[in-house]
Amino acid sequence: MKIQIHQDAAAMGSAASTQGAKLLREALVRKARVNIIVATGASQFETLKYLVKEPGIDWSRITVFHLDEYVGLPESHGASFRKYLRERFVSQLPVAPEFVPVDGDAKDLAAEIKRLNERIAACPIDLCFAGIGENSHLAFNDPPADFTTEAPYIVVNLDHACRQQQFGEGWFPTFDDVPKQAISMSICQIMKSACIILSVPDKRKAAAVKGTVEGPVTPTCPASVVQQHADCTLHLDLASASELTR
Repeated sequence: MKIQIHQDAAAMGSAASTQGAKLLREALVRKARVNIIVATGASQFETLKYLVKEPGIDWSRITVFHLDEYVGLPESHGASFRKYLRERFVSQLPVAPEFVPVDGDAKDLAAEIKRLNERIAACPIDLCFAGIGENSHLAFNDPPADFTTEAPYIVVNLDHACRQQQFGEGWFPTFDDVPKQAISMSICQIMKSACIILSVPDKRKAAAVKGTVEGPVTPTCPASVVQQHADCTLHLDLASASELTR
């Protein structure tokens, strides 16, 4: 794991975007089609803001997979992650990529997960943009996370800390409004990405960052699994890096 510490969230997002754009340009030279994973949430605001402005990327040759979505939440809801990605990412690009959203309020969840699993199984992932939660979750894989399931997308239960974070960030009017389940990309599927770029700003993430970087690899700190990835870069700001001791 490589770690880069930046002055603030804007500098962090700019650096993560620059790194990701370089990798995308290189992959587009080697391959006819490139596949990426894009995350949502407050931690990704700055990264995506800069990424959509990066020049020299043929987005028409890129497939974008959606990392996770709440079960039962319509896309019209302000907290919908597919709404977030369409508004903050896909619609901001000069040319639209192929976007594979997670339909969290599908009438048949099992059929939706089967669709997603079959789709991503045919696409080796070149790059994953993601973050880390306050409880150290990776995607919506809350502790103790399942490190063994090979299914690309799974239904997960959201723990109290995760739901509290979503409420605290202002996505829902009350804590009780936060859904209790989500469709999430699994840990194993995320780890299959050729490269992972994690953007993690804010003091409230400092303990999770410390566990991810300095603690043991354990399902109780799901993001710690990236210690075992061959090409993962963790972009931090001074606040999120404040508890690191080495």
